[in-house]
Amino acid sequence: MVLGKESSPPTNGGGRHLKVEDVQEAYIEQKDRLLAALNASQRILGSLRDFNKNEWVVRYPTLQDHSANDLSSKKPRRSIRRSLSFADEPDNQTDVVYTPNRKGLARSVTLASIADAEEQLGESASDATALENGKATNDDERLLPPKCGDFNILRLDLKLGPYGASTSPTALVSQLERGSIANLLDERIASAIQHMDKLCLRVMDTSSKVLVTGDLNSGKSTFVNALLRREVMPVDQQPCTTAFCEVHDASENDGVEEVHILKEGVSYSISDQSTFSRVSLADLESIVTDNETGTQPVFKIYLADSRVPSESLLNNGVVDISLIDAPGLNRDSWQTTAVFARQEEIDVVVFVVSAENHFTLSAKDFLWSASNEKAYVFIVVNKFEQIRNKDKCRKLVLEQIKEFSPHTYNDAADLVHFVDSAAALRPYTANPAFDDLESSLRSFVLVKRSKSKLQPASTYLSNLLTDIDLLVGANAIVAQSDIDRAKDDLLRSKPVWEKMKNDRDALEDALEAVEEEGACKTGERTKVILATALERVAQGQPGLDHSISLPTYRGLFGIWDYARDVRQALLSSLDAAVKLAEVEARATTTAGVQKVSDLASDYLPQGTERSRRVFVPEAMFSIRPGKKGGLNRRHSATASAVVAGGVYNLGIGLAQRSDMLDTTFSDIFDFNHHLIVHFGSGKAEEEDSETSPTALSVLSVGVSALTIVGGKAIGARGFIDGIMRLSELFADDSARKWVAPIAGAVVIGATAYFILELPNTIPRTIGRRIRASLVKVEENATEQETFVHAHAGRISRETRKVLRLASWDLRERFRVAMEERGKEVKDAEELDRKAHKALQFFQEVERTTGVVREDAGLVGA
Repeated sequence: MVLGKESSPPTNGGGRHLKVEDVQEAYIEQKDRLLAALNASQRILGSLRDFNKNEWVVRYPTLQDHSANDLSSKKPRRSIRRSLSFADEPDNQTDVVYTPNRKGLARSVTLASIADAEEQLGESASDATALENGKATNDDERLLPPKCGDFNILRLDLKLGPYGASTSPTALVSQLERGSIANLLDERIASAIQHMDKLCLRVMDTSSKVLVTGDLNSGKSTFVNALLRREVMPVDQQPCTTAFCEVHDASENDGVEEVHILKEGVSYSISDQSTFSRVSLADLESIVTDNETGTQPVFKIYLADSRVPSESLLNNGVVDISLIDAPGLNRDSWQTTAVFARQEEIDVVVFVVSAENHFTLSAKDFLWSASNEKAYVFIVVNKFEQIRNKDKCRKLVLEQIKEFSPHTYNDAADLVHFVDSAAALRPYTANPAFDDLESSLRSFVLVKRSKSKLQPASTYLSNLLTDIDLLVGANAIVAQSDIDRAKDDLLRSKPVWEKMKNDRDALEDALEAVEEEGACKTGERTKVILATALERVAQGQPGLDHSISLPTYRGLFGIWDYARDVRQALLSSLDAAVKLAEVEARATTTAGVQKVSDLASDYLPQGTERSRRVFVPEAMFSIRPGKKGGLNRRHSATASAVVAGGVYNLGIGLAQRSDMLDTTFSDIFDFNHHLIVHFGSGKAEEEDSETSPTALSVLSVGVSALTIVGGKAIGARGFIDGIMRLSELFADDSARKWVAPIAGAVVIGATAYFILELPNTIPRTIGRRIRASLVKVEENATEQETFVHAHAGRISRETRKVLRLASWDLRERFRVAMEERGKEVKDAEELDRKAHKALQFFQEVERTTGVVREDAGLVGA
């Protein structure tokens, strides 16, 4: 980016002797060009404000000296390296290079990154050769300002502390966030736009205003009186001027000499009596010296100068001149004076300094502030005749002027004058030094109006364009950096995002397959285990091998306790079978969780945090608060047989339920079973285990016993034939004698059978009854509510729940990771779009500022 400095306008050594017509024609031409440049600069600032508000947060750059000032140590210095940082990120620095160039009297500096500068290094071989030959080295070095990279017009100066302190402007600005700095910069740009409006008005104004200011007791009022060749302003050894006294030619007031005291807060109009108060010229001294109000009123003083136009400053015959005598700077009003000097009313600053005191701190502050707009200041070193060592005084004063106003120093022959104003008021006394001062001032104000009236606006415009170039140059580097960063982000994130979009359905299918496989496997395995266990129990054996042993038969008198112990043992074996099913379900679920974890490694992108959840298989099938027993009871009939959960982690907990442990007479003598087996279809699966014994049942037991004792070979038909024969036998008297012995034998045989076979039949009987109670289906019950299916469903659901939770966690992490990558891609694309737009905008601003410089004549031929 090219940062321009103002060019010195062409000067004519005999400018004060040129014809008025030629001077006016050149002045009007330059004025029109300057007005066009001011309007174009306003549009540039307006576009910067809009871009800052709506498109891009404009960064505020700062430049600092770099330890290595040369790109190449083998060649003379042509570029100066600087560290570029920004107020919101002072620690993030980038090396850039300032390369001075020269076109005629123009000053321009190129801001580029180190990489760009190195690429362009080979293109400057001819320039480097010229430097090696000693050509223009000193001139190019002088092109760089003392504080390279500082803002002039757009500086964010908070005025809250000395430099280097924790409350200094630099420290305070660096603590602000980016948005706040952008707002401050926006306000500063708005202020510059408003000031250029006033500059345009001043440039178009045909009159010129000359401000005479300086330190207290420097002789300002005496100097004004000497210019007027009459004592108008009050003069005293004590400071007496506490007001702004504007001296105008009396011709502007119909030739009447008088004083107008402007009313505060009212716009002055010479034709409106209500905007001012009239007093006589003779009362001016008393009004000024008696002002103790602490305010700085403004007086309009109209004077008649009888001298010819070639000698008079007020009555010059060219333009209207107003001479303003201001209060001293080192009073409380110096801030008002400094602001006043920078406003649009002032065309020329005549600074009066005492030869005895030179430039005070307040004087230097004022001149530094005014230098942003006025490159040339007319310096009057007053009371010079009282100095003994005049050469030393002249040398010291010029050295100070060189520091704060280089342009004034370069044109010191016309702009710096060592005089004694009081001597100029003495009648009939020649004062060639003051005559030369007055001639130079007339020439500066009237003949060299391009320098006195237009040059302040040109200087302000040049400084502003320099600030704009520095601003857009630094932000262009940021924009290019953002473009590079956006490309890197897209190269890193977009392929990952695209792959995740393509893998999303595959991951969903894989997770569903893991869930379904785990749930189905545990459900089917549970059915096999429990169905096998029920079949073994129905045969009077424990549900699992070597799990639980049947109790020992303790005789006929302990048959009831034996039946109860058998029932508890068989129920416990079923609980053990449920526990085995749960153990195998835990193993299956663990394998499923591991599969989900493997899927996470396959589908989640690198850098994504993996799940910190730890699967604890022991937590499966545990009793949860508020769910006593687990499954909700849908039907009272099945609730008595199927209760999920239970104690000791056995699922249903059958061996601990009192209703299941209740022993009945049917557990010992299952009359219905034997009746159905011997007289029915031979199948007892559908028998009612809860029916009470009847006389017929008892009879059937006896018949069954008799049949078994007889060889267990008598069928139903044979049994009926036997009864018929027995009835015939009982009809015979001789046969009746044998009835009692035979009946006794039957009873004895049946008794022996029950005593010998009960230890074997009771487990089978109880097992059949347990199985019947667990697999029966009520009218409103479903198959899933039976013992096997209820547990298969419960265990399957528990496995599915765990796997679904693991799958949900992976899905959520995949979704979050995909959204993050998508956001990264979107942000990178948005950053790339904005950065490209910003780069194009800043490059266009750079091009436009170059055109404005050329059109305004700020670039030499």
